[in-house]
Amino acid sequence: MPSLIDLRRQIRAVTNTQQITKAMKTVSSSKLRKAQERIMGARPFAREMQRVLNGLASRIDPTAHPLLSSPNPESAAPALLIVVTADKGLCGGFNSALLRKASAYLRDADGAVALGLVGRKGRDFFRRYSFEVRYEDVNIFNDLRYAHAQAVAEIAVQQFIEGAVSGVHLMYNEFKSVIQADVVVDQLLPIPKLIQSEVESEMLAEYLFEPNPNQIFEKLLPRHVEIQIFRALLESSAAEHAARMTAMDAATRNAGDMIESLTLYMNKVRQAKITRELIEVVSGAQAL
Repeated sequence: MPSLIDLRRQIRAVTNTQQITKAMKTVSSSKLRKAQERIMGARPFAREMQRVLNGLASRIDPTAHPLLSSPNPESAAPALLIVVTADKGLCGGFNSALLRKASAYLRDADGAVALGLVGRKGRDFFRRYSFEVRYEDVNIFNDLRYAHAQAVAEIAVQQFIEGAVSGVHLMYNEFKSVIQADVVVDQLLPIPKLIQSEVESEMLAEYLFEPNPNQIFEKLLPRHVEIQIFRALLESSAAEHAARMTAMDAATRNAGDMIESLTLYMNKVRQAKITRELIEVVSGAQAL
């Protein structure tokens, strides 16, 4: 049976931990509000741009720009999978769910797959394996800027145009709500076309290009890749803060339950000690 001193020390340690988790929950809640504002502002533009360019890719000649062209089936170049994880832990199943999905994707892939890793947790996880890593970027989510997305997009676009990769996919946690985030995989390159049902439902008007299409695509398509990556980084950041806030809230409640249980047990031990001392005093008096 632990002594009263040990129990008091344990209660004090759990109380200190509870204060830390409560503070982390408050910080995550504040960061989540800011991240939500950013993602809600970026989503409409990114999704509309994606819809327009997917429609364009369905109607124009793929040879109009290298980012529209499907890879050569005989090419031995691997596909590139960009995996976006967090830089920090203590956010529940945020990282583990994504890494399980990435592992399954790599295991079930038809051909070779190279990796682009954004986030410390993903980098540390895949270091234990022998996958080819084309790109790493960590410690960006404390001060997430558009320049970070540009750096990732530049490497992806350059390697796709040079034929070093046959395609580019992006895997990340998409923010749904405070308690839900879905792991999604988006095709970045080549620019995907609308599926047949979407083509039939869309009012596909003819476009007039001014200046010529080559000049427009030269600027627009790389910018599209940057925007989609930036949106994914914002989605991941918001989902991370939501997951951490939820995890810290659960940890705070668990610490409270543990403190209550330890306090109750300490009171029982103290009462038992008092009762034992009283019995000893009474027994001694009777012996005299």
